[in-house]
Amino acid sequence: MFADGLDVVVGVDTHKRAHAAAVVSATGAVLERVSVPADPAGYRRLAALGAGYGRRVWAIEGTGSYGAGLTTLLLSLGEKVVEVDRPARPPRRAGVKTDDVDAVRAARQALSQEGISEPRCRGHREAIRVLLTTRAQVIGFRTQAIASLHALVTTAPDSIRERLRHLPVGALVHACSALRGSGRQSAEEFATTMALRATARRITSFDGEARQLEAQLRGLVAQLAPSLLRAAGVGPVVAGQVIVSWSHCGRVRSEAAFAKLAGAAPIEASSGSIVRHRLSRSGDRQLNRALHTIVLTRARQDPATRAYVARRTAEGKTMREIKRCLKRYIARQLYRELERTAAGS
Repeated sequence: MFADGLDVVVGVDTHKRAHAAAVVSATGAVLERVSVPADPAGYRRLAALGAGYGRRVWAIEGTGSYGAGLTTLLLSLGEKVVEVDRPARPPRRAGVKTDDVDAVRAARQALSQEGISEPRCRGHREAIRVLLTTRAQVIGFRTQAIASLHALVTTAPDSIRERLRHLPVGALVHACSALRGSGRQSAEEFATTMALRATARRITSFDGEARQLEAQLRGLVAQLAPSLLRAAGVGPVVAGQVIVSWSHCGRVRSEAAFAKLAGAAPIEASSGSIVRHRLSRSGDRQLNRALHTIVLTRARQDPATRAYVARRTAEGKTMREIKRCLKRYIARQLYRELERTAAGS
């Protein structure tokens, strides 16, 4: 990943209010340490520090979180930036834990070229990530509200519970939203009625927010990779997650690496005369979840996938093994489509 003749690596340990940086030579010697505020002035100070050395690479922890501002500035200046995983630290009893030490460890980890990757791009990709995160929060709140609504119905007085207890969720929300309190009700009945109505209207509000966010996601995905939305089993939410995990052309070096990132690469699980593979439990779990959603949808609706499932079942494969194979195939298909779209844009 690094060109020959590298002079220094600048390791940066990022935090909310301050960044610690260490300039480390190609041999691993620490040349300089500095701590700056996590603001535009501090970013410019670090950039000027790096400019005082020769050929350099920046190794930054958290390029998409606390280090996002610094990473954006450095990339705009044409600097080479890599993201490092959280450096392996020795046990606390045997090692030191300071920001300066972590900055040095980040630089030396980059020198070893282990646990490093290219930072994800921002712009449209970051816009999709923000919308996905917000929508997930809204869906979580909606789920909690539905659970609360069912609990209220379960404990409601008989005069209310018997009207509502057998309704499906959609009809229950609609019925509770239309409830009205009455002066003829007891204090318990009136309070329960108001609570049911407030909870149901909260669910309706969450539904509206989720639809708005999904519409915005669809528009962004249509700009970046419209062909994804035409693939079987791929909607705007799934397509958005695939784009967020892939990020941009060239970041993931091959379809095999993309499958590994998705936790869909086959892992040997053979024993004795049995030769088999299993799913990986590592990787980007949100991307793996997106692939799982595609598999389930295609297994229900796509004739080719249903025929494949039937054929592999007849061969003695379990449904778990079949899903593993389908995830690997879909990861290859999505990666090729994203790379082709990016190359043609």
